[in-house]
Amino acid sequence: MGHGGDVIAELTSDHREVDELFARIERTVPGDAERKRLADRLTIELVRHSVAEEQYLYPAVRRHLSDGETLADKEIADHVRVEELLKALEGVDAGNLDFNHLIVKLRTEVYAHIKDEEGRLFVELRAACPQADLEELGEKVRTAKKVAPTRPHPGAPRTPPGNKLLAPGAGLVDRARDFVTGRGK
Repeated sequence: MGHGGDVIAELTSDHREVDELFARIERTVPGDAERKRLADRLTIELVRHSVAEEQYLYPAVRRHLSDGETLADKEIADHVRVEELLKALEGVDAGNLDFNHLIVKLRTEVYAHIKDEEGRLFVELRAACPQADLEELGEKVRTAKKVAPTRPHPGAPRTPPGNKLLAPGAGLVDRARDFVTGRGK
């Protein structure tokens, strides 16, 4: 992740990357270790994306949209459900029947979230927010993704300032664990 452009272009590109990872998982034979590797990659991308949205996108939604509080709260609730599924998936081997069940539930939640963001939230934000602000938010989101956690932390703070203070530390620990285990390669 780190595609360039304003915040909406950046996050939409992330969505397409997630679509492709789900498609690759679905094309891989059930039980194959490659499915677990792809699920780990999907987890890394979803967590980094979610953290960046919570740090920068949703505060902008709250500021710029008349129903921003409600929209941001709904999107954060979606993230919590996704992270809970990611946490459950983390401990399941690709050969376990629960793996497939969790992937289907995860895909359903993520696709609904993407549809809502792209169909409503991004459209409204583009209409209400100056382009220069959207560009600045794109840079902030790209920077946040570089230091964000790579593993699900469903109980972590979801709003500033807590999420901005704790996410980089959790991200450092997660990346160290990933390096030692080879996860995400």
